[in-house]
Amino acid sequence: MTLIKQLFSCFIKFDSLVLTYHKNTKTMHKFQLPQLGYAYAALEPYFDRETMTIHHQKHHQAYVDNLNKALEGTASEADNLLDILTSVSKYSSAVRNNGGGHFNHTLFWEILSPNPKTVPTGKLADEINAAFGSLEELKAQIKNSGLGQFGSGWSWLYVKHSGALAIVATPNQDNPLMDTQSIGRGFPILGVDVWEHAYYLKYQNKRADYLDAFWSLLDWSVVEQKYDTVIAGLV
Repeated sequence: MTLIKQLFSCFIKFDSLVLTYHKNTKTMHKFQLPQLGYAYAALEPYFDRETMTIHHQKHHQAYVDNLNKALEGTASEADNLLDILTSVSKYSSAVRNNGGGHFNHTLFWEILSPNPKTVPTGKLADEINAAFGSLEELKAQIKNSGLGQFGSGWSWLYVKHSGALAIVATPNQDNPLMDTQSIGRGFPILGVDVWEHAYYLKYQNKRADYLDAFWSLLDWSVVEQKYDTVIAGLV
């Protein structure tokens, strides 16, 4: 098993990404929309039910459908998502965009909770303080990264291959896993969607207000688990 698979076999709910994947068979339409761990209305008043429903059922579903379509009939149709993303330069733009969209949204749903742990603790908290000075400074930098992303994209907290924490913004559905990243490559543990479809019904053009609301739903316990998994794999 490669380092990437070791790091992410527990890092992302693998079954939700490759639900019908079998090692020795090429199974069509292997990627499926993951179920949420909460109701669409559960994140109110910060994220409204209508946005959550459309975001999950329409936008994320479209990424899944289009990823399957882009892989169908090709030599890559049995590839798993993590291998695709870490060598995405070898694939079509449709696979890059939709594979990224599927991964990014799956991570996003996982780190949200109606009953989140609102402050990190342990080694992640220590590393945040060492890298950024404080949790509030980390939040400010992620917000500024999201606000500074022109058009659609994401703001990420990720772990570098050195083990250090860093922040980067990516356009469209790119993420730090991708080998197309000239800077900011590593292992994402927290991502904020700044596409307008993530917030426009409630916040209109007030992206800053949406980014502020995000912290009320971020479950640091999940981010800590992702961080611990990455660090353990890098040792």
